Amino acid sequence: MALCVFTRRLSLKAHRAYEQFATRFEQKRTHPKTVPLSNVIRNPHEEVRLVLSAPKCRLAPCFRMHVKLLGSFIRPRVSLFRTIVAQQLEYTERGDPPTVVKLTNHVLSSVRPDEVRYKIMAATINPADINTIQGIYPIQPPLPAVGGMEGVMRIEEVGSDVWDIAVGDWAIPLPAGFGTWRTDGIAPRSDVIKISNKLSIVQAATLAVNPSTAYRMLKDFVDLTPGDVVLQNGANSAVGQLVIQLCRHLNVSTVNLIRDGKADEKETKDYLGELGADVVLTETEFKRKARSLFEKLAAPKLALNCVSGRGIVYMAGCLAPKGKLVTYGGMSKQPLYVSTGAFIFKEIQLHGFWMTSWNRDTANQVKRRKMLDDLTDLSLSGKLKPVKYQLVPFKEYQDALAATTAGHGRKKILVFEWCG
Repeated sequence: MALCVFTRRLSLKAHRAYEQFATRFEQKRTHPKTVPLSNVIRNPHEEVRLVLSAPKCRLAPCFRMHVKLLGSFIRPRVSLFRTIVAQQLEYTERGDPPTVVKLTNHVLSSVRPDEVRYKIMAATINPADINTIQGIYPIQPPLPAVGGMEGVMRIEEVGSDVWDIAVGDWAIPLPAGFGTWRTDGIAPRSDVIKISNKLSIVQAATLAVNPSTAYRMLKDFVDLTPGDVVLQNGANSAVGQLVIQLCRHLNVSTVNLIRDGKADEKETKDYLGELGADVVLTETEFKRKARSLFEKLAAPKLALNCVSGRGIVYMAGCLAPKGKLVTYGGMSKQPLYVSTGAFIFKEIQLHGFWMTSWNRDTANQVKRRKMLDDLTDLSLSGKLKPVKYQLVPFKEYQDALAATTAGHGRKKILVFEWCG
């Protein structure tokens, strides 16, 4: 279907002539395939809108007739557009993601002056997305909600007041809970930020969460200089892999811990070494070798924790005096254990970090722009590689949700048919 919209502010005289024309047109409409007059807004003091709908093949003759008849008393601004039906992954209740998330259709409205219309090119499935749907994440969007916090979009239309982003530009969402698991959407211009379209779709789709988290933790807590050491657990996680690569770029050494009993332990160690890890140990190996290890390396000024549990006692004990332990996750689902002596005699500091909270702070807008530019430059130069991922067609979302919920396999990225 196609829609034809005439909009124009009319004088009272023109308004009356227009109303008479509309009435005659309605009376003469006898053929069932003639374009129907679906709505006439009659208000001489406001904008008059005539909306017509018809199959495209039958729109042109009627369109010409309207322009000819209306031309005697107005010069209408005419725009042609088509109805856009977006598909989206929506949930109306909290629960098990593969069960409660459904594929639904949504008809987009027209774009307002301060809005943009976009197509999603790719969208990630992160653990935070799963926890949000389950109802255990701090952010809980009102129901019904569309899943997805991260992805990359192409701008398809901009409102009349939007001047700093154009059709064809790429962008990523700013607010958490944006809802990227959809084919198309409309959002306020202030809710998206422009990025380079020289990135690959995967690089762009994964830019906002994990690379940004790694970048901020290395920038915001300790003034790292070449030769310093960073200690981290969960080194094979997405953030852990990016920390390794960013530290290599900064000429900062990394000591990296992975879980005990991994079936692919050797392959994991080799892979992290290829990314630039200086030392990779299991948690048990670290407990045994920590003292001798830091006789050769400088004591770390910064430790990054996404696991928690009793192993933190050993990590905190290895920190340099006044060193900082930053916690950004708790995969073990255990409390954070730190010895009293480390607080008193080494004056270590504990911090928490949540990327969503950092993004919410309006004082960070300039820093955010620089961060995205830096990460883009590193990605384009090949110094920052995406974590291992699996591309999943949008309509195969249930398998991807099930695998991510169970913690199986690589990071899942939903891709859409229109962008190949």
